[in-house]
Amino acid sequence: MLKNLKKLRLTVDQLEMRIRNEGINKFEDIKFATIEPNGLLGFELAEDAKPLTIKEFKTLMESYGFQVNNNNLSKNTQSSASIFNELKGKEKPENTKLK
Repeated sequence: MLKNLKKLRLTVDQLEMRIRNEGINKFEDIKFATIEPNGLLGFELAEDAKPLTIKEFKTLMESYGFQVNNNNLSKNTQSSASIFNELKGKEKPENTKLK
């Protein structure tokens, strides 16, 4: 690849700078990259380096029991209305005195 960089009159340091300017920290995050005719860097990120999309986030939240409607997030409350339901109906513990 150094031969191709020399043809483009681009050093490794300049290439690294362009990659950092795109917000990429590691070469391993790049699936492939090209230098466009206008001199800009074109690239595709590896699968694990791609940012999370809104669609993927909604799918993930729904799998955990949340409902996502019109940018509002709400928890399904079919199982229990309150975390304190188990305490309802129980009597207060008696105060015990130390002897």
